[in-house]
Amino acid sequence: MTRTAPEALEGQHPMAPTVAEPSSWQLRLRRFGYRPPAAGTLSIGTRDRLDPPYTRPSPRVTSLLGLGPAAAERLWRLAAWGGPLLVAAVAGVLRFWNLGKPHAVIFDETYYAKDSWALINQGYEGAWPKDIDKTILTNPGSVLVPTDPGYVVHPPMGKWVIGLGEKIFGFEPFGWRFMVALLGTLSVLMLCRIGRRLFRSTFLGCLAGLLLAVDGLHFVMSRTALLDQVLMFFVLAAFGCLVLDRDRTRKRLAAALPEDEEGVLRPDAEIAETLRLGWRPWRIAAGVMLGLAAATKWNGLYVMVGFGLMTVLWDIGGRRTAGAVRPYLAVLKKDVLPAFVSVVPVALATYLATWTGWLVTDKGYFRDWAEKQDALPGGGGTWSWLPDWLRSLWHYETEVYNFHVGLTSPHTYESNPWSWIVLGRPVSYFYESPAPGTAGCPASAKEKCAQEILALGTPLLWWAACFALVYVLWRWAFRRDWRAGAIACAVAAGWVPWFLYQERTIFLFYAVVFVPYLCLAVAMMIGAIIGPKGATERRRTFGAVAAGCLVLLIVWNFIYFWPIYTATPIPMDQWRARMWLDTWV
Repeated sequence: MTRTAPEALEGQHPMAPTVAEPSSWQLRLRRFGYRPPAAGTLSIGTRDRLDPPYTRPSPRVTSLLGLGPAAAERLWRLAAWGGPLLVAAVAGVLRFWNLGKPHAVIFDETYYAKDSWALINQGYEGAWPKDIDKTILTNPGSVLVPTDPGYVVHPPMGKWVIGLGEKIFGFEPFGWRFMVALLGTLSVLMLCRIGRRLFRSTFLGCLAGLLLAVDGLHFVMSRTALLDQVLMFFVLAAFGCLVLDRDRTRKRLAAALPEDEEGVLRPDAEIAETLRLGWRPWRIAAGVMLGLAAATKWNGLYVMVGFGLMTVLWDIGGRRTAGAVRPYLAVLKKDVLPAFVSVVPVALATYLATWTGWLVTDKGYFRDWAEKQDALPGGGGTWSWLPDWLRSLWHYETEVYNFHVGLTSPHTYESNPWSWIVLGRPVSYFYESPAPGTAGCPASAKEKCAQEILALGTPLLWWAACFALVYVLWRWAFRRDWRAGAIACAVAAGWVPWFLYQERTIFLFYAVVFVPYLCLAVAMMIGAIIGPKGATERRRTFGAVAAGCLVLLIVWNFIYFWPIYTATPIPMDQWRARMWLDTWV
């Protein structure tokens, strides 16, 4: 039986459920900022807890701008999309500016640009001859797609995306970088909108998008034809779909709850535990996006597990807020199976669909493996009753998995995932040393210039994110803030799995998958620095100044490192000044 303090019942609405006294551990945790729900207040603000309103500009701000109520309302509605579109436009200009430079095959573009060209033209990757890169750069029209199959170790979706840009703009650097730059720009737009929905603030949403726009790692990856930026886009899209699904289902719960005679929404245990949440198209869309993510790089599978658990926990929280006494049991009965069907089978079907080019041809690598096995003495073995294409694909996937877990070859730029968050060992994609007076190197230079593309996150942003992650974890653990939990889950899903493969050859640029959530964490921390809505004017003024200085320093830091993000030739002493850590060289 629930114990209730007598004084807590005074003034409590008769329909409101009783609330247990805080336990001893809850009282001890108060010193760290934990706030247990006050007795008798569980039902207050149920509508706002299920469907929180968006923050509107204060009357003081609108009066300073000389706007009346009607004009302020129009501006607020316009900013919901106008702000994110403006931030995305800035990101797009940065990413598409001089995109075809350097006119070179940089880093792993030597694999993905050619595999994408073969895939988009014949449905499977070819075995390219060595030293073909120079011919591609000088005379791409003379390069024939090899018909012999090539052994590749990543699923095809990311290469389909890169190949689309090549199909439109040609087999040259701008062509194979175009779609990656486009997805990088769109990801900034998505993050603005996702942040706005998470924080219920257009300002904080646009701030998160701006931070992503000026992150060096995201910027460099948006201008390089690698798979990780494509993976980041699909993961972010899946996250956004799940946030939309959360809002949609909680609105449905709010709409089903009764109102009392004063028009106040009241929790109802029966409704909260028995209501079917119906068709959930955004969760199915998330399943498609997660399938596309896994079909780009396999670490998308870990993200699917993390996001799947997250969306189920959100359902538990929603039903509990609506009044469910046994929310876990209610979700187990009503939501777990639909959630599984909406995500896992959908993602699997999407993954298989991306292999269509390999499936409809008979020349892809290992495409006829099952047929060859059947032709051997003794037949194809235990699984010979399965379709040939499925057995061949499974064998291919098994070989690729063995390759990945056994990849331990040392590399100059490999790094341990522990060092990623502090930018311990970035990867140099391109480096040349033009002589003075050549290739953009000033004639007045006393020695050769440095021309580099370094996959380095904006240092001040990443180092601020270290503190922001601590704040997010504190906020999640002690304030039960679901937004902090969502950010922490997304960072963990993209980062933690790599700790299982610390002996494998891995690189810092894999971290681009969770960069958007670092930006959300920093934006959330900046919101706390500015201060809550009810804070004094003096407090918010000092907070706004401090937050503004931090943002301006991050933007300045991005501008400062611009030359080594874009292969702009600079004198050697200027390049050395930008090598803040010895491990960056």
